Amino acid sequence: MLEAKQPKLACQLYLPPAADLSLSILSKNRKKKPLLSITMALLSKFRDETDKSAKSSYFNLPPLDVSVAFPQATPASTFPPPASDYYQFDDLLSPEEQAIRKKVRECMEKEVAPVMTEYWEKAEFPFQIVPKLAALRIAGGTIKGYGCPGLSITGSAISTAEVARVDASCSTFILVHSSLAMLTIALCGSEEQKQKYLPSLAQLKTIACWALTEPDYGSDASALKTTATKVKGGWMLEGQKRWIGNSTFADVLVIFARNTTTNQINGYLVKKDSPGLTATKIANKIGLRIVQNGDILLKKVFVPDEDRLPGVNSFQDTSKVLAVSRVMVAWQPIGISMGVYDMCQRYLKERKQFGAPLAAFQINQQKLALMLGNVQAMTLVGWRLCKLYEGGKMTPGQASLGKSWITLKARETVSLGRELLGGNGILADFLVAKAFCDLEPIYTYEGTYDINSLVTGREITGFASFKPAALSQRSRL
Repeated sequence: MLEAKQPKLACQLYLPPAADLSLSILSKNRKKKPLLSITMALLSKFRDETDKSAKSSYFNLPPLDVSVAFPQATPASTFPPPASDYYQFDDLLSPEEQAIRKKVRECMEKEVAPVMTEYWEKAEFPFQIVPKLAALRIAGGTIKGYGCPGLSITGSAISTAEVARVDASCSTFILVHSSLAMLTIALCGSEEQKQKYLPSLAQLKTIACWALTEPDYGSDASALKTTATKVKGGWMLEGQKRWIGNSTFADVLVIFARNTTTNQINGYLVKKDSPGLTATKIANKIGLRIVQNGDILLKKVFVPDEDRLPGVNSFQDTSKVLAVSRVMVAWQPIGISMGVYDMCQRYLKERKQFGAPLAAFQINQQKLALMLGNVQAMTLVGWRLCKLYEGGKMTPGQASLGKSWITLKARETVSLGRELLGGNGILADFLVAKAFCDLEPIYTYEGTYDINSLVTGREITGFASFKPAALSQRSRL
């Protein structure tokens, strides 16, 4: 019977679909029939050769450079000139704030724009740009002294927008480092901690992250369960953090944990490579891909007493930090929208269809005008928030409304931009697709749109509605 079947197998050797079936049959019998094992090897070799021959000779060639593949429009690596300040917002800025804006804009267009798409695609951080960002002297923002720039909050906001205009990931990197971690040390740290940490952080010689969010507690961050237990000479931290930007390479980690004695939230400064500390990158993000968000595991991590932040004794103590950072976050979508508008305006003038530039079509002009109007409105709301803060009048509800409303309008703006660019609206090379994706996490972090709306709602009505109403034990129905 074996000899009778061999010719059939030989025939199957030249029929790829049957070969797969034969391979399955043969694999079940290879111990009993050595001859069939030889045939199975031949089938496997044949299938590999067939797969290779099915592919073209140019299958593995690298992609064409976008300027060659699509010469009709300029990619974002050569960033478009600014065109979104239609209401001359620049006139509202002081000479110092105008100078900051110009300096940051020039650096981002020259140093970051040419490399951002490559690193966004790879989901890697371009460490070579850190010295360039350090030279801008914007890290530390509004902090005075300790080598920090002591900018006005408007100046800091403008720098945030100008960074985000070119790349949202870079603005998030600076925001986490500066407006969260550094500001926490400045507002809640001891004098010794400020002198020890802030000067090198201001120069970006060391990098910081800010770890509040946990896997089980995002919007409900005040319920966090990472613990800090008092031991001789310090504290023992146990727990887990998630979505922490800069965490995989941060030199200093600002960690919030629940004091097991008081049950209140305290803050701690944890140094990188502390025994029991690990931070691993979160993969497969579709937005802010350059930002290295991480999962932090704390397994009996010892923190000496001198690295506990004395000004963080409850969750409410984080609010003075979040008040500033929420203003900064509101300026990120402003910057993103500025960049998208600038890109679309240039693209529509360069790209031609039906014998005319896309900018000549009425429907495209209508979309462009709507985008421009959104940018003016967002900018003026952001500017007013800064002035309210400078005057000591800004409330949590105002900051939350600013962040939620601005991100909502930015979503509309980048969506219109994606439409205007057609097929190129899904390519990171032309900025808009990348901005479209980068805006989504910004819409969510520092309080989701919904949570920020509820913060404002509580302030204007006097009723907190964060938790669902308790279900009655007996239904009326």
